[in-house]
Amino acid sequence: MKRYLPVARQHFLAAAASTSVVVKALCGTVLALYCLSFLTNTVHGLGVTPGYLFPPNFWLWTLLTHAVVESHIWDVCVGLGAVVVAGRLLEPLWGALELLVFFAVVNVSVGILGGFSYLLTYVATFNLDYLFTVRIHGMSGFIGGVLVALKQTMGDTVVLTVPQVRMKDVPMMGLVLVTILRLTTLLSSSLLASYGYGVLSSWVYLRFYQKHSRGRGDMSDHFAFATFFPEIFQPLVSMVANVIYSVLVKIRICKKPVKRYDVGAPSSITISLPGTDPQDAERRRQLALKALNERLKRVEDQVAWPSMDEDDKDDLSDMPLLPETSRSNGDDSGAAEHNAFPGLSSGS
Repeated sequence: MKRYLPVARQHFLAAAASTSVVVKALCGTVLALYCLSFLTNTVHGLGVTPGYLFPPNFWLWTLLTHAVVESHIWDVCVGLGAVVVAGRLLEPLWGALELLVFFAVVNVSVGILGGFSYLLTYVATFNLDYLFTVRIHGMSGFIGGVLVALKQTMGDTVVLTVPQVRMKDVPMMGLVLVTILRLTTLLSSSLLASYGYGVLSSWVYLRFYQKHSRGRGDMSDHFAFATFFPEIFQPLVSMVANVIYSVLVKIRICKKPVKRYDVGAPSSITISLPGTDPQDAERRRQLALKALNERLKRVEDQVAWPSMDEDDKDDLSDMPLLPETSRSNGDDSGAAEHNAFPGLSSGS
């Protein structure tokens, strides 16, 4: 194990060095606040406490700071890994500014939804611990958001071969795992709430609100809410999600996808839907070409195609030099000439 730690450290430093200022700033902030936690209780002052978030206290700054506050070194390592992965895989597609916006949207949503959930729990139980003992902090919400974004951009990528697990299945598998660990009391309820709301808020943002060069959101079928669930539950989930979406459209929280027709295109009429990014389309095209090439290669290996030269030789060897009708016609015409000019034939 000690032998692999320097190698992992070297790869991590190389990956962090090649990222943008946004990623470096987030990593530096996490490390600085972790070091500061040995001197003061940073989780209390910078983490979301449900009782202090809402009136009359209004600790609104904690919505922006709770994600970069960690109290354990293993949490710091996992959080830094999530930020670096986002910088390597998402930042080239989105840009540094959009990655920062995504980080802020997800974490602010996690803080608001998590605090409101604990407030409702207090109303139902009258237990003050849910208001003033619970602390929402750490990168678990952002980790869930990054997994959802990777599902959108590289969902068909195989991350585990035995058993085969694709990237599109990882967010929900992570939620199931965190739920099981919470039921065994190995994880706190705030971590489960952060991860769950991180998955939900990131999907809502990427689905409906993220700005593209061609509009907003990603309304493609492979990124529908039902695709987070096993196939056996997808029809039921899709029906419920469509009803909720229709209600949100009516109250104008969400908008229907609008088709755009470019009649002035030089070749033909082109149709584009909001949420289709050119880089994402190019990625899908490359995956389709790769799958097609692999399928054609398997077919060529299974079927031995005959040589065209051998077929031509076989056909020529079986073919008579002259057709039978031509032979018979030639014999009849010779006999007719002999009968018509008997003198010429006898003279010769």
